[in-house]
Amino acid sequence: MMLSVVDMHTGGEPLRIVTGGYPSIPAGTILEKRAYVRDHLDHLRKILMFEPRGHYDMYGALLVEPDLPGADLAVLFMHNEGYSTMCGHAIVALGRYAVDEGLVARQEPLTTVNIEAPCGLVVASVEVQDGKAGAVSFESVPAFLFARDQQVELPGYGAIGFDIAYGGAFYALAECRQFGLEFGKNRVRDFVDAATALTEKLKKEFPLSHPDHADLAFLYGTILTDGQDVYSDCPTKNICVFAEAQVDRSPTGSGVAARLAAMHAKGEIAGQTRLFESIAGSRFSGRVAGTAKAGPHDAIIARVGGRAFYSGRAELIVEPDDELGRGFLLR
Repeated sequence: MMLSVVDMHTGGEPLRIVTGGYPSIPAGTILEKRAYVRDHLDHLRKILMFEPRGHYDMYGALLVEPDLPGADLAVLFMHNEGYSTMCGHAIVALGRYAVDEGLVARQEPLTTVNIEAPCGLVVASVEVQDGKAGAVSFESVPAFLFARDQQVELPGYGAIGFDIAYGGAFYALAECRQFGLEFGKNRVRDFVDAATALTEKLKKEFPLSHPDHADLAFLYGTILTDGQDVYSDCPTKNICVFAEAQVDRSPTGSGVAARLAAMHAKGEIAGQTRLFESIAGSRFSGRVAGTAKAGPHDAIIARVGGRAFYSGRAELIVEPDDELGRGFLLR
């Protein structure tokens, strides 16, 4: 068995793009393709994401045939737990990749790449100068504040206030100081434990719904913030812990969209551009590009921007008698 990949990173967060070795995926909607890959080809996700070729926090993208009219490409996202519905850092990387690989016609100074994700159509804009692709921004699907100013009693932490917002995936948003945490002073492990505890509690006790499809209605993770939600020229810092306690090295593109939706709903931001900083120190820009509706929810269209870089190309093999080579995780 051999799989070919291109590795990139956006703000430090890895993206392993599958370029060969997957069997064909049956035709259907993007959510049907996601279900097929999950139910029939999950062993390939483990080979790509898990050790000895990947690691606990690896992230991947599988390009499939688009179903939506006007889409230039379609993508399924994968991680340590399964398959996401949206990934902003991957969209930034795929925008540059699509231009570099000629998947779309290169235009200067801006090339548009229409990317079909499980959450819907995401429009990426790639800056191109002298034939070279650079920074990428994208317009999100309608993002909205789902639940505002909620509170839960969390064992070991006490009463914790939170919001839940959608930016292509659902996130719980909570200020880190409620957990006794402060950026730059506590270990990443402490943030992971706190965020995971909140995610697991809310998964059990806080049902979600999405107006478009039931497959979108799940809590992807928790974003712990510095609490600096009201607009400022200074960056606001956050850490996103998603899937199976996976840590995003970037500010999280869909998380930035979710945070902007919550900020806008609370009157904390209008049309200004805000900087969002990750646990690794990388930054995304984000602003409210417009308003929309998502079923009964007042929503926004977020524009999120960042840079992606190449980190490698490889052919991954699995020998027939290599049991560990089929993938394992240690942490």
